[in-house]
Amino acid sequence: MTAIIGTKARKTTPAAEDTLDPEELMSRDELEALQLQRLQHTVAYAYERVAMYKKKFDDAGVRPEDLKELADLAKFPYTDKEDLRQAYPFGMFAVPQQEVARIHASSGTTGRATVVGYTKRDLENWETLFARSLRASGVKKGWKVHNAYGYGLFTGGLGAHYGAEKLGCTVIPMSGGQTEKQIQLIQDFEPDAILCTPTYLLTIVDAMERAGLDPAKTSLKVAVLGAEPWTDEMRHELENKLDIDACDIYGLSEVMGPGVAGECVDFKDGSTIWEDHFRPEIIDPLTDAVLDDGQAGELVFTSLTKEAMPVIRYRTHDLTRLLPGTGRPNMRRIGRITGRSDDMIILRGVNLFPTQIEEIALRIPGLSPHFQLEITRPHRMDELTVKIERREDCTAAMAVEASRELQRQIKIHVGSSCKIVVVDPGTLARSSGKLRRVYDLRDNG
Repeated sequence: MTAIIGTKARKTTPAAEDTLDPEELMSRDELEALQLQRLQHTVAYAYERVAMYKKKFDDAGVRPEDLKELADLAKFPYTDKEDLRQAYPFGMFAVPQQEVARIHASSGTTGRATVVGYTKRDLENWETLFARSLRASGVKKGWKVHNAYGYGLFTGGLGAHYGAEKLGCTVIPMSGGQTEKQIQLIQDFEPDAILCTPTYLLTIVDAMERAGLDPAKTSLKVAVLGAEPWTDEMRHELENKLDIDACDIYGLSEVMGPGVAGECVDFKDGSTIWEDHFRPEIIDPLTDAVLDDGQAGELVFTSLTKEAMPVIRYRTHDLTRLLPGTGRPNMRRIGRITGRSDDMIILRGVNLFPTQIEEIALRIPGLSPHFQLEITRPHRMDELTVKIERREDCTAAMAVEASRELQRQIKIHVGSSCKIVVVDPGTLARSSGKLRRVYDLRDNG
């Protein structure tokens, strides 16, 4: 199959059916029967073993035996990150400590950390699903994989590492940061694939170009990118710079880690959710009502096989849609993540997400993908300033015109007025992991 991206055509080879897991080949009816069986077990298991779930279910007047069909899941209460914080550190665990094989945790930068645990079987399932995601994205057994996700309590590094090993790859465990060393190892070790965040891969590309290297001449064939929302415009930028295929991978620590869903290289139309292990829903983030497939809203997950820490209707705060399956027709996929409900900027009554700015900016010649959003309140009204770097070949006169065009396009497509500040290349902070886009400089005291 030939995947057409921008002006380039790349040869991609979909995985042969005999290499897929049996669940990937099920019919939709078979899959939903499996989901119901696993869902009924998980709901009862969580009720019996996790005090928080017993209280939530009792308070909502619902019991595990009320789940007789998949639609009955809507009767059960949601779980949010605050529930996990209140249970810190191990109150969400459903097994004794001696059965917990590994613990991961969030950074806790916005509050108390959320802690997640895994049994040995949980880790085996995670490896299998990450390997499945890599295979769907075009990574092949025997390839060398450069892993630039951060290791440690963050789930990205170790999740990617063991998933790639499960697939049969040779892993280069570089971790994040040390960009010059990243480039040196890519040159010396000649990996076939790279795993990192999209903005960090962009940082690597920029550093290569500053060093006089051509990113398109590396050995890399595939990039599997996740941990932050990114646009198709960013995909095109990276694919054209590096002459690679770039695919998304989705996950979050509270549900498992990266590998909850993975994008198929032969379609590149959103990540396929591995529905044999997770039941997805889309809800209205304001009313909490469940929405039909195809409608935009907040993504919610229920785990179907987790032992150490089952999650029931966990609110991800990621905004997307559930769409029919393509690469795996029996499993639904998620549309591009447009943002997070808790990262949304409300500017004078207009809802705005960083990905909207990225999408617009990358269509304007002279502007780079490096930008920051600053919210201030100099007087009585909030004001937004977009700081964005110009490209190296963008002159001062071109930057002025690009600034005006970006301001105009934001007003047309987002409906909000803002100030644009075009800065020199290399001025704004670079990412070695998840990139911070929004800086709230309002004095709300």
